[in-house]
Amino acid sequence: MTDKNLQFEIEKLKENLKKLRRKKGYSLEKVARLADLSLNTIVKIENGVNKNPTIETLTKIAKALDVGVDDLIK
Repeated sequence: MTDKNLQFEIEKLKENLKKLRRKKGYSLEKVARLADLSLNTIVKIENGVNKNPTIETLTKIAKALDVGVDDLIK
């Protein structure tokens, strides 16, 4: 994957996370709590700072938002 493609994927992930979180009416803190992740982790992903979240992390976030991982990355 090229740097340009990776940047596009990161943009999609952060946009989808923000959109899905807001649709549920969840704060960053609530997603972190429900996903059993640190607030810092959620903030970094949503801001595009964490450019390589693990599948385990994405699975926890998806479960917290009651969506599939594919909804986060599509």
